[in-house]
Amino acid sequence: MTDRSDGARQATVAELVLASDPERWSDAGFRVIDGATRVGSVMLRFAGPDAGRRVVRCALRGIGSDGLDGLPVVRSDAPFDRSPIEPQPNGIMRIDHLVAFTPDLERTVAAGQAAGLDLRRVRDEPAPAGSPRQAFFRLGELMLEVAQAPEGSPLSGDAPARFFGLAFVVDDLDAAATALGDLLGLPRDAVQPGRRIATIRKDAGLGLPVALMTPRPEAI
Repeated sequence: MTDRSDGARQATVAELVLASDPERWSDAGFRVIDGATRVGSVMLRFAGPDAGRRVVRCALRGIGSDGLDGLPVVRSDAPFDRSPIEPQPNGIMRIDHLVAFTPDLERTVAAGQAAGLDLRRVRDEPAPAGSPRQAFFRLGELMLEVAQAPEGSPLSGDAPARFFGLAFVVDDLDAAATALGDLLGLPRDAVQPGRRIATIRKDAGLGLPVALMTPRPEAI
């Protein structure tokens, strides 16, 4: 598969603004300065819990318009920063994927493609959280996973898609578990073969679901 990770040729994430308390992220081992931190090539800004819910803005380079089936996506002209950066103190190196839920997967996939996002595949298999189908868009070094809301979810009908959570890549999950202590759940096998995952507990107060994962054995 052709490498399309160049920010000049592909939609990439410049910035995510989270409705989160920066002190809580600092307590979880992130290097937070002036309410923000850079993870890989993506800037995370913490706007505080009163800013909204979970991901309140996603700035993307290389898209044709603002908005994406109700997701708070905006266009960004920020340059693609290729300079190396040290891992976070907790060992996190970059974002693995950003998760969104939708009541209508076909509708959200069509909106993503119309915006110029790179659809890599659709998985017609149930996920552990109950989603029956998922679509995956490549956004530079990370994926956008759009999951069909499970049956019985309050997200139904004509409701817009919503961002849900983040998964980060950490080189040594066991070391991260030791560093985070009771803030991190027990590591377990991930859905993807050869990977392990652990979820940061809700009482860490990060404002959205966050997971840590070992690196991908190979790119999708």
